[in-house]
Amino acid sequence: MIPTLVIGLREGLEASLIVGIIAAFLGANGRRDALRQVWIGVVAAVLLCLAIGIGLITLSRELPQRQQEALETVIGAFAVVMVTFMILWMNKHARGMKKELEGQAAHALAQGSARALVAMAFLAVLREGFETAVFLISVIQNSTSVTSGTTGALIGILIAVVIGYAIYRGGLRLNLGRFFKVTGLVLVLVAAGLVMTVMHTAHEAGWLNAGQAQAVDLGWLVRPGTVVSSLLTGVLGLQPQPVVAEAVAWLVYALPMLAYVAWPRRAARPAGKPAPAPAESTEPA
Repeated sequence: MIPTLVIGLREGLEASLIVGIIAAFLGANGRRDALRQVWIGVVAAVLLCLAIGIGLITLSRELPQRQQEALETVIGAFAVVMVTFMILWMNKHARGMKKELEGQAAHALAQGSARALVAMAFLAVLREGFETAVFLISVIQNSTSVTSGTTGALIGILIAVVIGYAIYRGGLRLNLGRFFKVTGLVLVLVAAGLVMTVMHTAHEAGWLNAGQAQAVDLGWLVRPGTVVSSLLTGVLGLQPQPVVAEAVAWLVYALPMLAYVAWPRRAARPAGKPAPAPAESTEPA
């Protein structure tokens, strides 16, 4: 449940923040007509993402076993690429997200058209929703309990919507830089576990035969049926007896990504300028 909750919270909050900032900006400028169009775009994006998720699940179930493993490998690899790009992008842009979005919104209104704002909200929800659907399908398919994984995702998304609404109404301040750094570290571990799963399903599909010797015996730590095992397998993707290909893939992905996300950053500033203020927090519109 923990990995899917983090995924749902992180992805859902990104979409909620973008939509909330746009909605608050339009409300403050008296553009209720455009705000109504934004909500229509959001609902359309959500429905499209649900259709994509249902389609992928249906397709996977109808394929023979070996082809199911191949499809899971492709979906898993795609999910890793998407979540990696999202982590890197958000780690770089989280501090200035609010000002950047408000600047784009102001430019769109100055041009006399709200279509750009509707497109921004639609594409934001579509992008995050598609990433969430693909990532959750990959994680849930390989979790010990589909029900638990699905419940965690729904709880995470619900929390994200509540936080986004609270920010929109002006009752909550959130340090975006710190939030996305912490959740980014957790997502790196989840993605690293998914990398191991991709290596496993690739072998089951007949695509990877090298490095199948047992790397280490973790049976003393990862004992099926225990809480510790559920956490280690669910969050870190660790298996009782990982093979060499899986262990190497986990280390090659996790170590540099953890170092990059955890590395402290300071906003660049021109020479002679005072140091910038701490990481931006969302403010009431």
